[in-house]
This record gives sequence, structure tokens and C-alpha cells, in this order.
Amino acid sequence: MIGKTISHYRILAQLGGGGMGVVYEAEDLKLRRHVALKFLPPEMENDPAARERFQREAFAASALNHPNICTIYEIDEVDGQHFIAMELLEGKTLKHRLSGKPFAIEQLLELAVEVVDALDAAHSKGIVHRDMKPANIFVTDRGHAKILDFGLAKLTTQPKSAPPGIGQTISAGTTEVPEEQLTSPGTTLGTVAYMSPEQVRGEELDARTDLFSFGLVLYEMATGRLAFSGSTSGVILSAILTKAPTPAARLNPELPAKLEDIISKAIEKDRDVRYQHASEMRADLKRLKRDTDSGRSVVAAPGAEAPVHEWWRGRTAIVIAAVVLVVALAGAGWFYRSRTGGETIDSLAVLPFVNGSGDPNTEYLSDGITESLINSLSRLPKLEVKSRDSAFHYKGKDPDAETVGRELGVRAVFKGRVTQVGDNLAISAELIDARNNDHIWGEQYSRKASDIFALQGDIAKEITTALRVRLTGDDEKRMAKSYTANPDAYQDYLKGRYWWNKRKEDGFNKGREYFQQAIEKDPTYALAYSGLADSYSLLAEYGFVAPKESYPRAKEAALKALEIDDTLAEAHASLAWVKTFYDWDRSGGEKEFKRAIELNPAYATAHFWHSLALASMGRSEEAIAEQKRALELDPLSLIINRVLGVDFYYARRYDQAIEQEKLTLEMDPNFAFVHMQLGEAYLQKSMYREGIAEFEKELVVSPRHPYALSGLGYAYAVAGRGAEAQKVLDQLNAISEQKYVPAISKVGVYVGLGDKEKAFEWVGKAYEDRSIGSSFTMMKLDPVYDPLRSDPRFADLLRRMNLQP
Repeated sequence: MIGKTISHYRILAQLGGGGMGVVYEAEDLKLRRHVALKFLPPEMENDPAARERFQREAFAASALNHPNICTIYEIDEVDGQHFIAMELLEGKTLKHRLSGKPFAIEQLLELAVEVVDALDAAHSKGIVHRDMKPANIFVTDRGHAKILDFGLAKLTTQPKSAPPGIGQTISAGTTEVPEEQLTSPGTTLGTVAYMSPEQVRGEELDARTDLFSFGLVLYEMATGRLAFSGSTSGVILSAILTKAPTPAARLNPELPAKLEDIISKAIEKDRDVRYQHASEMRADLKRLKRDTDSGRSVVAAPGAEAPVHEWWRGRTAIVIAAVVLVVALAGAGWFYRSRTGGETIDSLAVLPFVNGSGDPNTEYLSDGITESLINSLSRLPKLEVKSRDSAFHYKGKDPDAETVGRELGVRAVFKGRVTQVGDNLAISAELIDARNNDHIWGEQYSRKASDIFALQGDIAKEITTALRVRLTGDDEKRMAKSYTANPDAYQDYLKGRYWWNKRKEDGFNKGREYFQQAIEKDPTYALAYSGLADSYSLLAEYGFVAPKESYPRAKEAALKALEIDDTLAEAHASLAWVKTFYDWDRSGGEKEFKRAIELNPAYATAHFWHSLALASMGRSEEAIAEQKRALELDPLSLIINRVLGVDFYYARRYDQAIEQEKLTLEMDPNFAFVHMQLGEAYLQKSMYREGIAEFEKELVVSPRHPYALSGLGYAYAVAGRGAEAQKVLDQLNAISEQKYVPAISKVGVYVGLGDKEKAFEWVGKAYEDRSIGSSFTMMKLDPVYDPLRSDPRFADLLRRMNLQP
């Protein structure tokens, strides 16, 4: 579309889109002005209800000539494409001006008078908006209000002078569509938190519903809080019908009593005792504004914002298409678009979705949608997307975009919120410029849980459009790729990854169970097989089960994933790990790692695991370089930060290893094995007291873990505390009577004690059970084994492990 001329409009840039329209900035070649063009999506051209809503938006707004209502210039159709030409505005919606604190009284009144005056003009023409909310009130850079989005407007034949009521609906299109067909069956017009009681009850609506909704907006502007809120839509709707909000003055003691009276009258539940006409509300607001302006008796609440024209002075203009079509709860709810100067934004962080349900049992869903978006977007070669671990560093927090941008080195930050109520998902999403916290794009969606695949695809497409990332046909195919058509299998996969990412024994086991359930529901689900392989591999790697019990199953699952989809990067990485650290097939593992990285260069786990493979072969500098690449992709990943320290250790750069592990501890002092690996570096510098202290700390984080005990035993031994080292061996023996203990965990203790025969005895057992895959294969580099290197048995061992001495 860019560069194309439609009628007398030349398309300049795409600004955004919602479920019922795509909006472009265009030049009016006749009048030499810039406008916004909103096109009905091609797939909806043959939908009578969609055309009706689209035309209703244009007819309703074009019937009004008011400075505080977005101007519609024309509606037209060219080559079967319906579009609306409208005013192009600069500024932000009120939704994105609200920041959890009250507005200054002067600013609030100035905007409120303009909005109510615009409502009065609409109502006098028999037009009821029916979706008044902050997202549909635009504040221009000059500090004036503009009402947006008449897509849900009700057109009646009644004049303003008639008593409030409902007249006959006027069809806005050539084919009349009944009112009830304009939304999905069973849905209610409007936005939940701003509905009037009569909207909630599904009753006929009149102008007074707009006054109630705007009263709720005023309450939010005056207090910084929603009048009615709750964890679910049902709770909010019940509150609208039965409860009174917290008195506004209690939340903002500086609020004029008269303003509280105006708000209270506007949100009366009984519409017969509410404001009957917008003109009445306007008169009360103007009277209060006059008194405030003349007497200056009202002081803005502490921390309130400056007037809009002052606040925005010198700020970058944000150009958005002014009319936003809201399709109730049946689809996309709203969008806004800021000007980015036309340049492509090439780096992004997708922060964890907030679980709006508040139910920990649905946490997998918010985490899973986040991961799916990261995975989908990371397939684009021109977009750098930070990996999961860095994103999840911010889970449970609410950082501003500038902070995230500075810490992760990205230009844009994506935030989302998902709420599940039964089979329904409500999702809000926004994209923010990390340079200045300006909003680039935002949207709300309401879908069935079974539509989650399409929903994630829609969000990913909207993000790339907002970032101005140009997609090739192959890019679009990569993004649109779906690994299963079974929503229940997908839910199980999300739960599996949620538990696997906890990196604990019960997490690996629960993850394995969910991956298996996903496979049972869809035997062709390649990603689930890859997840199953990773669960089996890390159960053995972390020493929870015997490798010979777990790794063959991991390999079987990885091969099955590749049989189904040979282009799956995750599956190639899964197989590479098994080949390298269990089969000791170095060349085979190398080939699989390179294939995984070729398929998805942004897959940080492939770089991370490949680094360990390189280190095991003695290629320390290559390993460090590869680990640093993983860290670029995932700078806040605890595991990657920790293992970069391990790579420094194996390269015998102990000071750098110590520095890196300390950095990791600053991120999370309780992350497993960091104290242990810091202790190992201290020991190689003969800092025995410090090393022992770190191993003791590790045993607090990882109680009775064989690897931590092994390290402490070695530390005691090299520090000359042989009796205590022997006690550690006794502990390991006692634990082995209760559960699996890797044979390798005893080798280091015997090396430290100087007992080479016992050390080689347990090396042989470790070879037989292939215990602790990655660490065992590090024998070629680990300085712990230096006392064994001159023995021919050591060289023979390396040969048998395909690690040539």
C-alpha cells in the first residue's frame, strides 16, 4: 500500500490497525494536506455487519461538526476497498495520559468541558456514543480533547428536546443490519470498566449512558484510580450494578466538593436521577471552572500533572489515526500509533505478560504467550529480540521502558496483560519507545481460548508493523508457522515449558509429564518432543537421575521431533546436547549445534549449549566468544551469566571467573551453583577460606546436593582438612542409599585427598554411568584433575571419551 494512490490520496505510511480497520497516513493530493485513511480489511468486505459498523462510524462522526470531535472528511469505495478519510491528530489518548495519579484540577476541567460539549453536540443529533472511555478521548499536543470512535454509536431519530429514550435505529449502510447482529451473539456493547448499569443489564440505551461512562472517566482523572475494578469482568460488572465506588475525595483530599458532586450525579445507577442532558453537566463544569479560574481556591493534588500544553511542550509529536473502531468484546478493542520518524526499530524486549486473573494455576498461560511471542519474533533476521531469561528478569515488576532499554540495549519494549475467565481470554498489549517512554502502539483483544494461535499471530504482526519491520514472504511464513492445531496440546506444552524453566527436579518432572500429555493429544507436535528431550537431558545433567536411564529417552524424543520437522532449531539443539554430552559424538554434536543456530540465530540456548561443547573440546576462546553471543541475546539470563564464569574458569582466567560469578550473584544471590563455581575459582587461587565459605553458602541454596557436597569435600581436602573431607564422602555414601548420586561427585574429593587410586576407581565408575554429562566431559580442562594428567590412565580415558589429549 505504501506509495500507492487511492482516489486522490497518496499512501505515505501505515499507522496501525484494529480488528475492523487498517489505518494509513496519506496526502490529500487535491487539498495538499495530510489525513488518516482507514480501510476495511479485505476479508471483511463481504461481511454485511462489518460494513455496517464501518459505515456507521463514518456516518455518525460526519454528521457532527464540532472542534472536539474528530473530523470525518469522506467515506468512499475504490476497486472494492471501502475507506474513511479523517483528520490526522497529534498527541495521545487520555488512556495514555493517565498514570495512576490525579490530574491537575484546571487541566481536568478544561478537558471535561470540551468532552461534554462534544457529547451534547452528538446527542442533539440523536447520536449516542456508547463507548466513552479514556482510550476514546484524544488529547492533542495543544491540550484539547477530541472524541474518537463512533463505531458503536447508536443513531436515533429523536431530537435533543425529546425525553430521554430510544428511537428507531437508522441504517447507516445500503443493506440494513439489525442492531443485534453488529456484535457477536451474547456480547454486550461497550468496555467493561466504563459500562453503565443499563449496558450491563442489556437494556435499551440513550444519551444518559454516555454521561455515566464519562462520569467514570472523570472519577479516574480526579483520583488516578478506576471507579470499579476487579480481577474478573464478572466482579467489575457486579460492582457497577450493586456497589458505590470509594468517595473520590477520600482518594484525593484536594478535590473540590463541587467536582465530587458532579461526578456523583453523573454515576448515579438510576438514570432517572442522573444528569439527563450533557448540557446540564457542562453547565456545572463550566461554573466550577469559572470559580476555580477566578478564585484559584483549588490547589492541584500533590504530584498532579501540569496542564497538557505545558506537559507536552517540546515533546516529540505522536501521530495517530484518530478514529478507532471498537468491536466490543468480540475482537480487537483499540489501537493507537505514534510517529517513529519512519525508521525501522530493530531491537525489542517482550516482557512477561501480567497474569490478570491473579490465579497461580493460570500463570503458565501468561508465561507461555510471552515465550511464544519471543520465539515467533526471534525468527525474523532483521529484528533482535531478547531471549526469555532476560525478559523474565522483570517478571512481577513494572519497569519503565527507558530502564529496560538501558539494561537490555533495545529500542522498544512490549508489555501485555492476559486475563482468563472460563473459555475467554482478554488481552491488552502495548509497545513503548525505550528512548523516551512514548507509546508506539497498543491494542486490546478478547477471544476464545481456542483462538489463541490466531491471536498470537495477530499480535506478532501488529508488533512488526508498529516497528516498521519489512517482512519478506519467507518472514511471514516463519512467523505464521504453527506447530499444532490442537489448543489443548498447546496448553499442555505451555505448562511443560513453564515447569521446565524452573530448573528444579520437580519442575523437570512436571514439565516432562505435560510434554507427554501434549504428545498424546497431538502425536505430530514436534516442539513438545523437543521439550520432552530437554526435560530428560537436564534431569540427568543436574544429577537427579542416572544418565543411562534418562539420556536415551532424550535422544529418542529429539529424533522424533526432527522426523516431524527437520527445520526446528530447538530440536537440533536438543539432539546436539545428547550427542555431545552423552554419546560423546563431538563432530555430530557440533553439526547439530551449527544447524540449530543457522535455523534460528537468535536462539540463545543453542549458543549457550554450543559454548559448553566447545569448552569440553579444549576450544576455550571459541567457547567464551560463543557464550558472549548468547549473553548479547539474553543479557539478564542467570544461567548464561553463570556459565560464562565457568568458561573463564576452564580457560584458567580465574579473576574473570570470580568477577563474572559475583555479577551473577548480584542478579540473584540464591541462583543454584553460582556460589559453588565461585568457590572453585577461589580454590584455584589458593583462597581456601573464601572457597569453603562459598561452598557452604551453596549448600544453603542447594541442600544436600551431591555436586555442592563434592565441591566442599574437595575444598576441605586441598585446605588440609582431610577428616572433614572424609565426612563429606560419608554423607555422599549415605545419600546414595536413598537416591541416585553421580559417581563423578566423589572423584574430586579423592583427588583433593591425594588418593589417586580411589580417584581413578571412581573415574571408571563415572565413565560407566556417564554421570554429570557436561562436567565429566570437562575433564580435559578442569584444573581439579591436574594431579591425574601424567598418569597414562587419564590419557586413555580422554581417548575413550573422544577427547583426544
